[in-house]
This record gives sequence, structure tokens and C-alpha cells, in this order.
Amino acid sequence: MAAPPDEESLQSRINKATNPLNRETDWDSIKGFYEQLNNEPEGPQLATRLLAHKLQSPQEWEAMQALMVLETCMKNCGKRFHSEVGKFRFLNELIKVVSPKYLGSRAPEPVKKKVLEMMYSWTVRLPDETKIADAYQMLKKQGIVKQDPVLPDDNVLPPPPPRAKSAIFEDEEKSKTLSRLLNSTHPEDLRAANKLIKEMVQEVSHSLCLPSASFLHVKFRTLRWKMHQNRGY
Repeated sequence: MAAPPDEESLQSRINKATNPLNRETDWDSIKGFYEQLNNEPEGPQLATRLLAHKLQSPQEWEAMQALMVLETCMKNCGKRFHSEVGKFRFLNELIKVVSPKYLGSRAPEPVKKKVLEMMYSWTVRLPDETKIADAYQMLKKQGIVKQDPVLPDDNVLPPPPPRAKSAIFEDEEKSKTLSRLLNSTHPEDLRAANKLIKEMVQEVSHSLCLPSASFLHVKFRTLRWKMHQNRGY
């Protein structure tokens, strides 16, 4: 179904995100792409078809941008997308990029290297997607993979513009403070907890940090129960 005139389609977003004329990574388009595919019922299926086409581009920069989109989607999307990537239908498209029987003889070396690195990383990070491991082992038997690549220390699925370490530490401190306030029986502490939850909800609403959102939901229910028990609040 076509997107409304005032709404971009997944295809238009991937075209922007992988445009060979881009001088730098278009994080806005990448974020729009993975957010939209998360929200659409057929998003993962369509997204993998679009990505398969783009990552087989003979233009190195276009293909590398497509791989960046794929990598970021793996970081920010859940089981539905992982399962789609873990099907042979999509894995075969990746294999074509590195196999000399298909595109491997003319695909840029950086692209082939990145594909193998990503596939290996998924065998480590997503052990439940067994077909990924099967496909990777097949590449090893065929001699396309000589040795397992060394994975970066900062994990292989980088988020779009990484958050500052200070912000991460701040979140941890806020969580500890919130837990302490909720364990208190003093009305002023419950008021402080209520204020802190509101601040954290506003921060989470600007991201896809689903675990944090779930954490806040539980804490909010706890706060409401405390407020109900403490009539003096």
C-alpha cells in the first residue's frame, strides 16, 4: 500500500539513506527507515527486500551505506526484523555479494569484508537465528571465509550517533535514585519520585530504548500503589 502524500515510504527513505551523493551518513533517514519498518505490519519483509537490492550496488559508497542501514536496523529493531534477516531468502542475497559465482568477483573488497564481519557478528549475537550460522559455515567450507573476522570492541551493531558516556552514567544514577525514592515511605520522597519518572519518560520518548520504557512503566505502577497506600501524600 502506498504511503500518503505527506508521508515518506520505506523506499524513499532507503533511497535517501544510501544516496551515492551523500557526503556523510544520513542518520535522519536511517532513523526514519528503522522506525517506520518497526511500525508497519509488513515492514521487515519490505525492508529486507529493499536492503538486498541496495547492498548489491556496484557503487561502493552506496553499498556501504546500505550495510550501515542494515547494521543499525539490527541494533534498533527486534525479533520480527531479526527473523527476516535470518531467513535464507535474505541470507542468499548477502552470499551473492561475497561469492565469486555471483557478484563476488566484482564487488568492492570493503563491501565484502563488511558483509562477512556482519554475518559473523550475528552468529555470535543472535545464536537463535540458526540459519545465519549455517550460511556462515557454508562460506567457510567454500573457502570464502579464511578465518573469523575480529569484531570491534564497541560491539558490531553501533547505534546512530552514540550517546555521550555522561548521559549513560546519568541514566544509571537516575535509576538508582528512583529505586531508593520508591522504597521510601516519606511523602516528599514519593513526590520526588513522581517528578523524576516524568523527566525520564520525556527522555525515553525521544528514543527507542524499549527496556527503559518498560522499566519506567513498572516503576510508575509501583509509585501509584505507594501513593494509594500513603493517604498522606
